[in-house]
Amino acid sequence: MSDVSRREFLESTAAAVTAAAALPALPAELGASAQAAAVVRTPVTLTVNGRQHRVEIEDRSTLAEAIRDQLGLTGTKIGCDRGECGACTVLLDGSPIYACSYLAVWANGSRVETVEGLAQRGGLHPLQKSFIEHDAPQCGFCTSGQLMSAKALLAVNPHPSADQVRSALTGNLCRCSNYNHYVRAVVAAGAATPGPPGPAALTGEPR
Repeated sequence: MSDVSRREFLESTAAAVTAAAALPALPAELGASAQAAAVVRTPVTLTVNGRQHRVEIEDRSTLAEAIRDQLGLTGTKIGCDRGECGACTVLLDGSPIYACSYLAVWANGSRVETVEGLAQRGGLHPLQKSFIEHDAPQCGFCTSGQLMSAKALLAVNPHPSADQVRSALTGNLCRCSNYNHYVRAVVAAGAATPGPPGPAALTGEPR
């Protein structure tokens, strides 16, 4: 293969640029309509915090985006956006999920609970009160996800031990490293509910 001189390279490049500039430009309207046609929207019915919503969403939208952008419930945070930090945790039919990695169309017909649904009739949820009393929130970014994971735990185990709380909150990262306060707050919230004493009373775990 013969070598291409610098002059030949520059001349051929200039010719290509000139030819490209001479091509007719596509109308802006055509580009916009083509882009709009590529976006597929699907009607989805979600029951969020007991209230039913019917929205049309892009098939590529995550549940976190639908909750925040279309329903205006910004308590659900987006941190890592890859299903690792847990800031976006919500309850889907009672089970905690990462809303940032769950497509909204998959939740069609499901019950969704977000942190906004915890307070009832103007009063804080016992978990929220316990978080405040035990100084659990620091910067607060991960708090809504921590609360939702804790709520899912107490629904199936009203009186968890500290180890059980740690296990349940494993998927919720705290940038402020305030884990011990979160654990104590959840254990205390469980201890405050009526019923027999939980394992924490027998093992000497913090209450």
